Amino acid sequence: MEYTAQEIADILKGKIEGNPDTKIQGFSKIEEGKEGTISFIANPKYSKYLDTTEASVVLVNKDFSTDSKPNSTIIKVDDAYNSFAKLLSLQDNHKITDTGISDSATIRKSATVNDSAYIGEYVFIGENTTIEENVKILPHSYIGNNVTIKEGTIIYPDVKIYHDCNIGRNCIIHAGVVIGSDGFGFAPQSNKDYHKIPQVGNVIIEDNVEIGSNTSIDRATIGSTIIKKGVKLDNLIQIAHNVEIGENTVIAAQTGIAGSTKIGKDCMFGGQVGIVGHLKIGNNVKIAAQSGVSSSIKDDQVVQGSPAFNFGTYQKSYVLFRKLPELYKRINELESELKKLSNKE
Repeated sequence: MEYTAQEIADILKGKIEGNPDTKIQGFSKIEEGKEGTISFIANPKYSKYLDTTEASVVLVNKDFSTDSKPNSTIIKVDDAYNSFAKLLSLQDNHKITDTGISDSATIRKSATVNDSAYIGEYVFIGENTTIEENVKILPHSYIGNNVTIKEGTIIYPDVKIYHDCNIGRNCIIHAGVVIGSDGFGFAPQSNKDYHKIPQVGNVIIEDNVEIGSNTSIDRATIGSTIIKKGVKLDNLIQIAHNVEIGENTVIAAQTGIAGSTKIGKDCMFGGQVGIVGHLKIGNNVKIAAQSGVSSSIKDDQVVQGSPAFNFGTYQKSYVLFRKLPELYKRINELESELKKLSNKE
C-alpha cells in the first residue's frame, strides 16, 4: 500500500492542509505515529498528540481547529473515525481468496455446494445442507444437516453449526463459535432428578451479522432463536434459547442473555452484562458494563448497576456509596457526642 495525501483526500472527499504529495505506506495510532504512516483524531482528548506525533498524515473532523502548526499533513473529513475505518478496509490483509474444496473435507451427497465456495481442510458438511456463492468455510468446521449458509459469509476455523440452522448473507463467524447447541431446559422430577426437555427449534442468523470467537447461541426449544440483520456480537457471549436480538444491536464480551428475552434494535450493551429470562428490552437501550438486568426496559433508556436502573441516578448513588465509610464514621462520632451530652444531664 502506498498513497499520497492527495489520493487519500480524493478517496475520502476531504480537504488537505499541508503537502498533498506526502506519501504514506501504513497506519499508526496518533500517540505512536511514525513517519510514512497515517493516523486520525476523532476524540478531542487526543488533540494534544498532534504536536508530537511523527505520523505523516492525520485525519481530523472538519470542525477541528488548533493554534499550533503541526508537522503532519492534515486532511479534514466529515467523520475522522469512519474515514480511517474506510482506509483500513482498503488495506484488509485478512481477506480470504481461497476457492475450491479440500480433498480432506467430508461433504454428504445430498448437500449442495456452490462452485465459487471455499471448503477448507477437514470441514464436515451434512445432509441436505446448502452452501451458496462465495461462502468461505475454513478448516475443521462442522456444518450439520439441513443448514443453509447464504452468499458471502465467512466461517472461521473450528466453528460448529448444528442441524436446521440458517445463516444469512455476508456474515462473519469467528473461530470457536457454536450455533444451535441445545437450550438449557430441564424439568425437575419428584425424585430430585431432572428430565431433559428436547430442543426442537433452530437458530436464524440474518444478514450482515458478525459473531465473535467462542460465542454460543442456543437453539430454540420450539420456534427459533433469532439474531437480526446487522447485529454485532463480541467474543465469549451466551445467547440462550428463544432469545431475539433486534437489528444493529451491538453487545460486548462476556454478556449472558437468558431464555426467551426479546431485545430491540439499535441497542448497545457493555461487557459482562447479565439479563434474566422472559424480559423485553426496548429499542435504542444502552446498558453499562457489568450491569444485571432483572426487569424489562422501555425504549431509549440508559441503565447501569445490579439490579440496573437509570444511569444518572446510579452515578449520583455511587458517589454516596463511596462516602459510606466516612458517613458511618461521622454517625458513630455524633452518637458518641450525644451520649456524652446525655450523661452530663
